[in-house]
Amino acid sequence: MKLGVHHIALEAADFEKTLAFYMDGLGCKMVRSWGDERKTAMLDIGDGTILEVFSSGNYDESVNPKYPHLALRTDNCDEAYAAAIQAGATTQMEPKDMVLAGTLPVKIAFVKGLSGEVIEFFEEK
Repeated sequence: MKLGVHHIALEAADFEKTLAFYMDGLGCKMVRSWGDERKTAMLDIGDGTILEVFSSGNYDESVNPKYPHLALRTDNCDEAYAAAIQAGATTQMEPKDMVLAGTLPVKIAFVKGLSGEVIEFFEEK
């Protein structure tokens, strides 16, 4: 099993201004976007690592942290999930196949780490 950072998730107080900041200001490139009510965009920050930006609606940092989870790229989601649970993490979502934005087939799982951090295991198919 190999691991690496796939994406960092960011709840944006102002979705459009946040996209402009990262794309126009810092040179990040749009990879894909989706959603109407809750917009989501994936931006390549320059090395293949993704910044996933969510529109947050009624933003309240005490309820929604700015960075809601860390996503680790893996070549085997089931194995990474099982290893995390074995090491003491708790289940947030068992491994699940899905297609993001209608074009990206993935298998993902979520666990809560020992310090309460949310970790996503992200396997592109």
